[in-house]
Amino acid sequence: MSTHAMPSGAGEAYRRYLSAVMLHGHASAKACALGATDLYALNVLDLAGPMTPGELGARTGLTTGPTTRLIDRLEAAGYVRRAPSPEDRRKVIVEPVGKPAGLDEAMAPARQQIGELLSSYTPQQLEVLFDYFTRATDAYRTAAEQLRDSSTD
Repeated sequence: MSTHAMPSGAGEAYRRYLSAVMLHGHASAKACALGATDLYALNVLDLAGPMTPGELGARTGLTTGPTTRLIDRLEAAGYVRRAPSPEDRRKVIVEPVGKPAGLDEAMAPARQQIGELLSSYTPQQLEVLFDYFTRATDAYRTAAEQLRDSSTD
């Protein structure tokens, strides 16, 4: 663990950043007539590929009932489909089959602004930033699993 002192206000700046990311996610979902969890689940499926409803529930933090309703909504909207698992036809997997109309348009302004911001960094700075994103992703997933596991005890 690093012994470097954090800059003054670093914790607050990071919390503001996370809040802004969450706010943008909610606004993007609303622009596409979706709930934030629905858009989040579509992102999970887009990044990880088809998975069982149980896996999707674990990755979204939902229990069985809400996961079923989530899949029902996304299936009715034409964004996912349930299909037999190729490994075990008794199991069902959820596959992404479409994305919300208007999602790219809703995301474009932020993508452009973030792209411009990133272009101001050197290749070495970008390497550090993306190393952080990768490592922080793992840290947050682990922490979420620990919270989930401790709440079921």
